[in-house]
Amino acid sequence: MGLFTNKTLLITGGTGSFGNAVLNRFLKTDIGEIRVFSRDEKKQDDMRHDFQAKMPEVAEKIKFYIGDVRDLASVKNAMHGVDYVFHAAALKQVPSCEFFPIEAVKTNVIGTENVLTACIEAGVKRIICLSTDKAAYPVNAMGTSKAMMEKVIVAKSRTVDPAKTKICCTRYGNVMCSRGSVIPLWIDQIRNGQPVTLTDPTMTRFIMSLDEAVDLVLFAFEHGESGDILVQKAPACTIQTQAEAVCELFGGDKNNIKVIGIRHGEKMYETLLTNEECANAIDMGDFYRVPCDKRGLNYDKYFKHGDTERNPLTEFNSNNTQHLTVAETKAKIASLQYIQDELAKSGK
Repeated sequence: MGLFTNKTLLITGGTGSFGNAVLNRFLKTDIGEIRVFSRDEKKQDDMRHDFQAKMPEVAEKIKFYIGDVRDLASVKNAMHGVDYVFHAAALKQVPSCEFFPIEAVKTNVIGTENVLTACIEAGVKRIICLSTDKAAYPVNAMGTSKAMMEKVIVAKSRTVDPAKTKICCTRYGNVMCSRGSVIPLWIDQIRNGQPVTLTDPTMTRFIMSLDEAVDLVLFAFEHGESGDILVQKAPACTIQTQAEAVCELFGGDKNNIKVIGIRHGEKMYETLLTNEECANAIDMGDFYRVPCDKRGLNYDKYFKHGDTERNPLTEFNSNNTQHLTVAETKAKIASLQYIQDELAKSGK
Protein backbone atom coordinates (compact mmCIF):
# COMPACT_ATOMS: atom_id res chain seq x y z
CA MET A 1 0.00 0.00 0.00
CA GLY A 2 2.77 2.41 -0.96
CA LEU A 3 0.47 5.40 -1.45
CA PHE A 4 -0.80 5.02 2.12
CA THR A 5 2.53 4.38 3.88
CA ASN A 6 2.52 6.34 7.15
CA LYS A 7 -0.44 8.40 5.91
CA THR A 8 -3.57 9.40 7.83
CA LEU A 9 -6.91 8.39 6.28
CA LEU A 10 -10.25 9.69 7.55
CA ILE A 11 -13.52 7.88 6.75
CA THR A 12 -16.76 9.79 7.24
CA GLY A 13 -19.60 7.49 8.21
CA GLY A 14 -16.78 5.15 9.17
CA THR A 15 -18.82 2.83 11.40
CA GLY A 16 -20.89 1.67 8.41
CA SER A 17 -20.36 -1.34 6.18
CA PHE A 18 -17.90 0.46 3.91
CA GLY A 19 -15.83 1.76 6.83
CA ASN A 20 -15.57 -1.73 8.30
CA ALA A 21 -14.47 -3.11 4.92
CA VAL A 22 -11.75 -0.44 4.62
CA LEU A 23 -10.48 -1.18 8.13
CA ASN A 24 -10.33 -4.90 7.40
CA ARG A 25 -8.38 -4.17 4.20
CA PHE A 26 -6.04 -1.46 5.51
CA LEU A 27 -5.32 -2.02 9.18
CA LYS A 28 -2.58 -4.61 8.69
CA THR A 29 -0.81 -2.52 6.05
CA ASP A 30 1.79 0.18 6.68
CA ILE A 31 -0.83 2.94 6.85
CA GLY A 32 -0.14 5.34 9.72
CA GLU A 33 -3.60 6.09 11.11
CA ILE A 34 -7.27 5.60 10.21
CA ARG A 35 -9.79 8.04 11.65
CA VAL A 36 -13.39 6.92 11.98
CA PHE A 37 -15.70 9.95 11.92
CA SER A 38 -19.36 9.37 12.76
CA ARG A 39 -22.15 10.53 15.06
CA ASP A 40 -23.04 7.25 16.83
CA GLU A 41 -20.91 6.64 19.92
CA LYS A 42 -22.42 3.17 20.47
CA LYS A 43 -21.36 1.98 17.00
CA GLN A 44 -17.91 3.47 17.55
CA ASP A 45 -17.56 1.65 20.86
CA ASP A 46 -18.69 -1.63 19.28
CA MET A 47 -16.19 -1.16 16.45
CA ARG A 48 -13.40 -0.32 18.89
CA HIS A 49 -13.97 -3.53 20.87
CA ASP A 50 -14.42 -5.62 17.73
CA PHE A 51 -11.07 -4.61 16.21
CA GLN A 52 -9.28 -4.76 19.56
CA ALA A 53 -10.41 -8.40 19.76
CA LYS A 54 -9.62 -9.50 16.21
CA MET A 55 -6.62 -7.30 15.36
CA PRO A 56 -5.09 -6.33 18.73
CA GLU A 57 -1.64 -5.71 17.28
CA VAL A 58 -2.85 -2.93 14.95
CA ALA A 59 -6.13 -1.72 16.51
CA GLU A 60 -4.32 1.27 17.98
CA LYS A 61 -4.10 2.71 14.46
CA ILE A 62 -7.84 3.45 14.64
CA LYS A 63 -8.79 6.83 16.11
CA PHE A 64 -12.45 7.66 16.74
CA TYR A 65 -14.00 11.10 16.28
CA ILE A 66 -17.58 11.91 17.26
CA GLY A 67 -19.15 14.42 14.90
CA ASP A 68 -21.72 14.98 12.19
CA VAL A 69 -21.09 15.99 8.58
CA ARG A 70 -23.98 18.43 8.96
CA ASP A 71 -21.84 20.37 11.46
CA LEU A 72 -18.89 22.01 9.70
CA ALA A 73 -17.08 22.74 12.96
CA SER A 74 -17.11 19.08 14.01
CA VAL A 75 -15.76 18.02 10.61
CA LYS A 76 -12.98 20.60 10.80
CA ASN A 77 -12.08 19.34 14.26
CA ALA A 78 -11.23 15.92 12.81
CA MET A 79 -9.26 17.11 9.75
CA HIS A 80 -5.96 18.26 11.25
CA GLY A 81 -3.08 16.24 9.84
CA VAL A 82 -5.30 14.17 7.50
CA ASP A 83 -3.78 13.18 4.15
CA TYR A 84 -6.74 11.41 2.51
CA VAL A 85 -10.52 11.21 3.02
CA PHE A 86 -13.09 8.61 1.98
CA HIS A 87 -16.48 10.31 2.31
CA ALA A 88 -19.06 7.58 2.96
CA ALA A 89 -21.45 9.31 5.38
CA ALA A 90 -24.96 9.35 3.90
CA LEU A 91 -28.65 8.80 4.37
CA LYS A 92 -29.21 5.96 1.89
CA GLN A 93 -32.51 4.23 2.68
CA VAL A 94 -34.86 5.08 -0.19
CA PRO A 95 -38.20 4.92 1.70
CA SER A 96 -37.02 6.95 4.72
CA CYS A 97 -35.59 9.65 2.45
CA GLU A 98 -38.96 9.80 0.66
CA PHE A 99 -40.67 10.68 3.92
CA PHE A 100 -37.91 12.98 5.22
CA PRO A 101 -36.34 14.49 2.08
CA ILE A 102 -34.90 17.57 3.80
CA GLU A 103 -32.91 15.26 6.08
CA ALA A 104 -31.39 13.66 2.97
CA VAL A 105 -30.46 17.14 1.73
CA LYS A 106 -28.84 18.07 5.06
CA THR A 107 -26.66 14.96 5.15
CA ASN A 108 -26.03 14.08 1.51
CA VAL A 109 -25.76 17.57 -0.01
CA ILE A 110 -24.86 20.06 2.73
CA GLY A 111 -22.85 17.42 4.59
CA THR A 112 -20.75 16.79 1.49
CA GLU A 113 -20.17 20.52 1.03
CA ASN A 114 -18.99 20.68 4.64
CA VAL A 115 -16.61 17.75 4.20
CA LEU A 116 -15.10 19.23 1.04
CA THR A 117 -14.75 22.68 2.63
CA ALA A 118 -13.01 21.20 5.68
CA CYS A 119 -10.73 19.07 3.47
CA ILE A 120 -9.65 21.99 1.30
CA GLU A 121 -8.96 24.24 4.29
CA ALA A 122 -6.93 21.49 5.98
CA GLY A 123 -4.90 20.72 2.84
CA VAL A 124 -6.17 17.15 2.42
CA LYS A 125 -4.49 15.75 -0.69
CA ARG A 126 -7.17 13.41 -2.05
CA ILE A 127 -10.88 13.02 -1.36
CA ILE A 128 -12.99 10.17 -2.73
CA CYS A 129 -16.75 10.61 -2.30
CA LEU A 130 -19.14 7.66 -2.53
CA SER A 131 -22.28 7.99 -4.64
CA THR A 132 -24.91 5.55 -5.92
CA ASP A 133 -26.57 4.36 -9.12
CA LYS A 134 -29.73 6.04 -7.81
CA ALA A 135 -28.11 9.40 -8.61
CA ALA A 136 -28.42 8.63 -12.35
CA TYR A 137 -31.89 9.57 -13.64
CA PRO A 138 -33.10 9.98 -10.03
CA VAL A 139 -36.78 9.47 -9.26
CA ASN A 140 -36.60 9.46 -5.46
CA ALA A 141 -35.38 11.84 -2.76
CA MET A 142 -32.35 9.72 -1.91
CA GLY A 143 -31.20 9.59 -5.54
CA THR A 144 -31.96 13.27 -6.09
CA SER A 145 -29.92 14.25 -3.03
CA LYS A 146 -27.04 12.06 -4.25
CA ALA A 147 -27.28 13.61 -7.72
CA MET A 148 -26.98 17.04 -6.13
CA MET A 149 -24.08 15.71 -4.05
CA GLU A 150 -22.29 14.76 -7.28
CA LYS A 151 -22.92 18.26 -8.69
CA VAL A 152 -21.43 19.79 -5.53
CA ILE A 153 -18.36 17.55 -5.85
CA VAL A 154 -17.78 18.38 -9.52
CA ALA A 155 -18.37 22.11 -8.98
CA LYS A 156 -16.02 22.18 -6.00
CA SER A 157 -13.31 20.43 -8.01
CA ARG A 158 -13.31 23.33 -10.49
CA THR A 159 -12.35 25.82 -7.78
CA VAL A 160 -9.41 23.94 -6.26
CA ASP A 161 -5.88 23.36 -7.52
CA PRO A 162 -5.78 19.57 -8.13
CA ALA A 163 -2.08 19.57 -7.31
CA LYS A 164 -3.08 20.50 -3.76
CA THR A 165 -6.44 18.74 -3.36
CA LYS A 166 -7.87 16.16 -5.77
CA ILE A 167 -11.60 15.47 -5.50
CA CYS A 168 -13.20 12.41 -7.16
CA CYS A 169 -16.51 10.60 -6.93
CA THR A 170 -17.39 6.91 -7.27
CA ARG A 171 -20.82 5.63 -8.27
CA TYR A 172 -21.84 2.03 -7.71
CA GLY A 173 -24.88 -0.21 -7.33
CA ASN A 174 -26.29 -2.39 -4.56
CA VAL A 175 -23.65 -3.69 -2.16
CA MET A 176 -24.63 -7.16 -1.01
CA CYS A 177 -25.04 -7.64 2.75
CA SER A 178 -24.33 -4.01 3.55
CA ARG A 179 -26.27 -2.51 6.46
CA GLY A 180 -29.98 -2.29 5.68
CA SER A 181 -29.74 -4.43 2.52
CA VAL A 182 -32.15 -7.22 1.67
CA ILE A 183 -30.07 -10.41 1.94
CA PRO A 184 -29.75 -10.35 5.77
CA LEU A 185 -33.53 -9.84 5.92
CA TRP A 186 -34.14 -12.88 3.72
CA ILE A 187 -31.81 -15.01 5.84
CA ASP A 188 -33.79 -14.08 8.97
CA GLN A 189 -37.09 -14.80 7.20
CA ILE A 190 -35.87 -18.26 6.12
CA ARG A 191 -34.63 -19.08 9.62
CA ASN A 192 -37.94 -18.02 11.15
CA GLY A 193 -40.01 -20.00 8.65
CA GLN A 194 -41.51 -16.84 7.19
CA PRO A 195 -42.17 -16.08 3.51
CA VAL A 196 -39.23 -14.53 1.65
CA THR A 197 -40.56 -11.12 0.65
CA LEU A 198 -39.53 -9.32 -2.52
CA THR A 199 -40.83 -6.25 -4.25
CA ASP A 200 -41.09 -7.29 -7.91
CA PRO A 201 -39.55 -10.48 -9.36
CA THR A 202 -38.57 -8.79 -12.64
CA MET A 203 -36.87 -5.79 -10.99
CA THR A 204 -33.13 -5.76 -11.78
CA ARG A 205 -30.26 -4.47 -9.67
CA PHE A 206 -26.49 -4.23 -10.02
CA ILE A 207 -24.79 -6.40 -7.41
CA MET A 208 -21.32 -6.10 -5.96
CA SER A 209 -19.45 -7.02 -2.80
CA LEU A 210 -18.04 -4.66 -0.20
CA ASP A 211 -14.55 -5.62 -1.36
CA GLU A 212 -15.48 -4.56 -4.89
CA ALA A 213 -16.77 -1.24 -3.52
CA VAL A 214 -13.40 -0.70 -1.82
CA ASP A 215 -11.64 -1.68 -5.07
CA LEU A 216 -13.57 1.02 -6.95
CA VAL A 217 -12.64 3.66 -4.38
CA LEU A 218 -8.97 2.63 -4.57
CA PHE A 219 -9.10 2.72 -8.39
CA ALA A 220 -10.52 6.25 -8.24
CA PHE A 221 -7.89 7.19 -5.66
CA GLU A 222 -5.06 6.05 -7.90
CA HIS A 223 -6.34 6.75 -11.43
CA GLY A 224 -9.04 9.42 -11.15
CA GLU A 225 -8.51 13.07 -12.00
CA SER A 226 -10.11 15.89 -10.06
CA GLY A 227 -13.80 16.20 -10.87
CA ASP A 228 -14.11 12.66 -12.22
CA ILE A 229 -17.00 10.30 -11.56
CA LEU A 230 -15.74 6.70 -11.68
CA VAL A 231 -18.13 3.83 -12.40
CA GLN A 232 -17.42 0.12 -12.10
CA LYS A 233 -18.84 -2.26 -14.71
CA ALA A 234 -20.92 -4.50 -12.48
CA PRO A 235 -23.16 -7.46 -13.33
CA ALA A 236 -26.82 -7.52 -12.37
CA CYS A 237 -29.61 -9.95 -11.70
CA THR A 238 -33.34 -9.91 -11.09
CA ILE A 239 -34.61 -9.74 -7.53
CA GLN A 240 -36.23 -13.14 -8.11
CA THR A 241 -32.85 -14.64 -9.07
CA GLN A 242 -31.23 -13.17 -5.98
CA ALA A 243 -33.99 -14.46 -3.69
CA GLU A 244 -33.79 -17.96 -5.17
CA ALA A 245 -30.00 -17.98 -4.72
CA VAL A 246 -30.37 -17.12 -1.03
CA CYS A 247 -33.06 -19.80 -0.65
CA GLU A 248 -30.71 -22.41 -2.12
CA LEU A 249 -27.89 -21.36 0.22
CA PHE A 250 -29.96 -21.33 3.42
CA GLY A 251 -32.52 -24.05 2.75
CA GLY A 252 -35.43 -21.74 2.02
CA ASP A 253 -38.52 -22.78 0.08
CA LYS A 254 -38.60 -21.09 -3.33
CA ASN A 255 -42.36 -21.62 -3.35
CA ASN A 256 -42.56 -19.49 -0.21
CA ILE A 257 -41.42 -16.32 -1.98
CA LYS A 258 -44.02 -13.57 -1.52
CA VAL A 259 -44.28 -10.54 -3.83
CA ILE A 260 -45.14 -7.43 -1.79
CA GLY A 261 -44.93 -4.75 -4.50
CA ILE A 262 -42.60 -1.83 -5.17
CA ARG A 263 -41.94 0.45 -2.20
CA HIS A 264 -41.90 4.26 -2.14
CA GLY A 265 -39.44 5.71 -4.64
CA GLU A 266 -38.14 2.46 -6.16
CA LYS A 267 -37.30 1.96 -9.85
CA MET A 268 -37.60 -1.22 -11.89
CA TYR A 269 -33.96 -0.93 -12.96
CA GLU A 270 -30.99 1.26 -12.06
CA THR A 271 -28.52 3.19 -14.22
CA LEU A 272 -24.80 3.60 -13.57
CA LEU A 273 -23.95 5.63 -16.68
CA THR A 274 -26.51 7.89 -18.37
CA ASN A 275 -26.81 8.48 -22.10
CA GLU A 276 -25.81 12.11 -21.54
CA GLU A 277 -22.65 11.09 -19.65
CA CYS A 278 -21.78 8.64 -22.41
CA ALA A 279 -21.06 11.57 -24.73
CA ASN A 280 -17.78 12.19 -22.89
CA ALA A 281 -17.24 9.02 -20.86
CA ILE A 282 -13.98 7.10 -21.20
CA ASP A 283 -13.99 3.29 -21.24
CA MET A 284 -11.17 2.08 -18.97
CA GLY A 285 -11.77 -1.65 -19.22
CA ASP A 286 -13.49 -2.64 -15.98
CA PHE A 287 -14.45 0.96 -15.27
CA TYR A 288 -15.96 4.04 -16.89
CA ARG A 289 -14.55 7.49 -16.21
CA VAL A 290 -16.80 10.53 -16.57
CA PRO A 291 -14.49 13.58 -16.66
CA CYS A 292 -15.50 16.95 -15.30
CA ASP A 293 -17.04 19.36 -17.82
CA LYS A 294 -14.52 22.18 -17.66
CA ARG A 295 -16.33 24.60 -19.98
CA GLY A 296 -17.03 28.03 -18.53
CA LEU A 297 -20.32 29.92 -18.32
CA ASN A 298 -19.71 31.89 -21.54
CA TYR A 299 -21.92 29.91 -23.89
CA ASP A 300 -21.80 32.53 -26.68
CA LYS A 301 -18.80 30.87 -28.33
CA TYR A 302 -20.70 27.60 -28.76
CA PHE A 303 -22.99 29.25 -31.29
CA LYS A 304 -19.92 29.58 -33.53
CA HIS A 305 -17.86 26.53 -32.59
CA GLY A 306 -19.87 23.36 -32.10
CA ASP A 307 -18.79 19.78 -31.41
CA THR A 308 -20.60 17.33 -33.67
CA GLU A 309 -18.75 14.18 -32.64
CA ARG A 310 -20.23 11.92 -30.00
CA ASN A 311 -18.83 8.97 -28.09
CA PRO A 312 -20.40 5.70 -29.33
CA LEU A 313 -21.06 4.50 -25.74
CA THR A 314 -24.69 4.06 -24.68
CA GLU A 315 -26.45 4.04 -21.33
CA PHE A 316 -25.21 1.40 -18.91
CA ASN A 317 -28.02 0.07 -16.74
CA SER A 318 -29.04 -3.05 -14.84
CA ASN A 319 -31.21 -4.22 -17.74
CA ASN A 320 -28.50 -4.13 -20.43
CA THR A 321 -25.50 -5.34 -18.44
CA GLN A 322 -24.53 -9.00 -17.94
CA HIS A 323 -27.30 -10.84 -16.08
CA LEU A 324 -26.22 -13.56 -13.67
CA THR A 325 -28.02 -16.90 -13.43
CA VAL A 326 -29.22 -18.30 -10.12
CA ALA A 327 -26.08 -20.47 -9.95
CA GLU A 328 -23.78 -17.51 -10.71
CA THR A 329 -25.60 -15.28 -8.22
CA LYS A 330 -25.43 -18.02 -5.59
CA ALA A 331 -21.66 -18.36 -6.10
CA LYS A 332 -21.17 -14.58 -5.84
CA ILE A 333 -23.24 -14.37 -2.66
CA ALA A 334 -21.57 -17.46 -1.15
CA SER A 335 -18.12 -15.88 -1.56
CA LEU A 336 -18.96 -13.12 0.93
CA GLN A 337 -17.48 -13.41 4.42
CA TYR A 338 -20.82 -12.38 5.94
CA ILE A 339 -22.56 -15.28 4.20
CA GLN A 340 -19.86 -17.76 5.19
CA ASP A 341 -20.24 -16.68 8.82
CA GLU A 342 -24.03 -17.00 8.61
CA LEU A 343 -23.80 -20.44 6.98
CA ALA A 344 -21.48 -21.54 9.79
CA LYS A 345 -24.09 -20.41 12.34
CA SER A 346 -26.66 -22.50 10.49
CA GLY A 347 -24.33 -25.52 10.43
CA LYS A 348 -24.25 -25.57 6.62
